[in-house]
Amino acid sequence: MNNTRETATPVREFAAIDLGSNSFHMIIARIVNGSIQVLSRLKQRVQLAQGLDENNHLSQAAIARGVACLALFAERLQGLPAENIRTVGTYTLRQAVNKADFLNAAKAVFPYPINIISGEDEAKLIYSGVCHTQPESGRKLVVDIGGGSTEMIVGDGFKPLLANSRNMGCVSFEVAFFPNGTISRAQFERARQTALSRMADLSEPYRTLGWDTVLGSSGTVKTVSQIVQANFDPSGLITAEILATVIERVLAVDHFSKINLKGLNAERASVFVPGLAILSALFDNYGIEQMRYSDGALREGVMYGLEKAFVVDNIRERTIDSLMEHFTVDQAQALRVTDTAMLLGQKYACWANEQQAEELLNILFCAAFIHEIGLCINHKGVQKHSAYIIEHSDLPGFDYHQQHLLTQLVRFHIGPVNLDELTIPARYAKRDVVSLLVMLRLAIIINRSRQATEPAERFAFTITEKCGLWRLAFEPNYLARNPLTEKELNEEGALLHALGIKLEIA
Repeated sequence: MNNTRETATPVREFAAIDLGSNSFHMIIARIVNGSIQVLSRLKQRVQLAQGLDENNHLSQAAIARGVACLALFAERLQGLPAENIRTVGTYTLRQAVNKADFLNAAKAVFPYPINIISGEDEAKLIYSGVCHTQPESGRKLVVDIGGGSTEMIVGDGFKPLLANSRNMGCVSFEVAFFPNGTISRAQFERARQTALSRMADLSEPYRTLGWDTVLGSSGTVKTVSQIVQANFDPSGLITAEILATVIERVLAVDHFSKINLKGLNAERASVFVPGLAILSALFDNYGIEQMRYSDGALREGVMYGLEKAFVVDNIRERTIDSLMEHFTVDQAQALRVTDTAMLLGQKYACWANEQQAEELLNILFCAAFIHEIGLCINHKGVQKHSAYIIEHSDLPGFDYHQQHLLTQLVRFHIGPVNLDELTIPARYAKRDVVSLLVMLRLAIIINRSRQATEPAERFAFTITEKCGLWRLAFEPNYLARNPLTEKELNEEGALLHALGIKLEIA
């Protein structure tokens, strides 16, 4: 017996730590099959900026809170090489005249370098974090309202074109404009006008560059998006009109404790109102019509910066490739199903929302590639296993609604479709989601024989009678040569009645 074993390639683990003005964050991750896999996230509200006085002197109480948090982080970091850990300090540590006191106290419990970065560097890292986790291509405006500063970046792809940071944040504005948690229209307007004045010079150069999409990261934008989702629009998309309505709801009360908005965590009320004033100023200064929340931010930018190989043009493609490798997907079969699904998709011309056609087809493309990842658990119930993996995985390049749609397509790629269990993401029309699902199911049936599949590259596909009648016409004798495929397509026709679709095969 040969007792020799191949030495496994060591898995590289690393940590990214963001010492923010409101909270300290830490991500510990590892590289698995060419993708970053998050092992743990830690967050602690430190409110460092509250300890910064008018002379930019950081109080001993604030230093103590920060050092206590770093002691907890250090315990979790034991065993990681120092070169795999990057810690960055932001606005409050930039401003503090006695930052050395903090760094010296931290050194006693946290034996890793702390890099206090400039506002411009912080902005660029935030932009990188957003780009590595969100699906949007083209030119983007990214804004991040932090505890002590706000960053604004316009960029193309992974390249920031303009990056700026201004001294205005939800913690510093709380201290300056909302003492003791009181709220008035005059206080709110003073905060908003101050924010406008601090970035007025940026309006013209940013608008000149222009952008296709606007993304906001970190706590304030996340909170507003959650409020929008709970009260106005399930998609969570922040529009100028909805933002104005949220502001009026807030200004109807006179204290933070009286704010009653579904989606607002009571612990965030104190920083929510000043953050809201800054967000309103951002919308006005740049003429923003709508903004979507991005869960990527500074710490993700730091994390991805530790591994240069992750600067790629197509984040979504990298994510799908990683899933396929990790779960040992049969790539040849995945490609067969994907090719057929895309042939159907290219012939489809009955979109309820034509503007989303490209996005929807891309999700179909991804679903076709990874619908079998659940085979790593069991063939029985593979669709449920696959859906579970997708639903509970970090999927850079997919936002919440896209990941939800991907999960639903994979969950019902075979077997009966229970309309009570099929949930439609708020962003998409039901007819479009159902159509994607049917295309995926048909592509899987046509390629059920796997390596023995006879390619069905020549077929006619038409939809008539208000999109309810689907016709598939294959080349002569194709179905005669593939009787099992014909049988399964006919059985599929019976299942599709539940979805309001009549399937004809010829």
